[in-house]
Amino acid sequence: MKISEVKNNKKAYMDLLFLADEQEDMIDRYIDRGIMFVLDDDGVKAECVVTDEGNGVLEIKNLATCPAFQNRGYAKKLVSFVEQKYRGKYKILRVGTGDSPLTVPFYRKCGFEERYRVKNFFTDHYDHPIFEGGVQLVDMVYFEKELDYGN
Repeated sequence: MKISEVKNNKKAYMDLLFLADEQEDMIDRYIDRGIMFVLDDDGVKAECVVTDEGNGVLEIKNLATCPAFQNRGYAKKLVSFVEQKYRGKYKILRVGTGDSPLTVPFYRKCGFEERYRVKNFFTDHYDHPIFEGGVQLVDMVYFEKELDYGN
């Protein structure tokens, strides 16, 4: 298994990016300024895009695993990789996600804690209703995890 940074042609991974963010113009808001990592385990299985949000905050903007390979720990390995790579360089690792029964437990299991919500984010910013795990996503839920900054 190998995790590597994608520096060019990030849109070649749109099929994976769309699993975590269904609307291309939303992806376009962060793809160019983001750092993308792919996890290859006899083929690309997962991807992650992180952005520097300033003030010591690194944000996971997109994290997705190919459906046939979900629940095998690939996304957790990417989160752990990002934590290790940026420990000491950032204070906080943040992620925003829908209030979904599929993603919220995953981030909690990874050690993230809910910090705040942006009401109606999905209904205000997407051109169609988004459903995940049988639930319509309305609010953006932000989770954070402290990184060992400067230690």
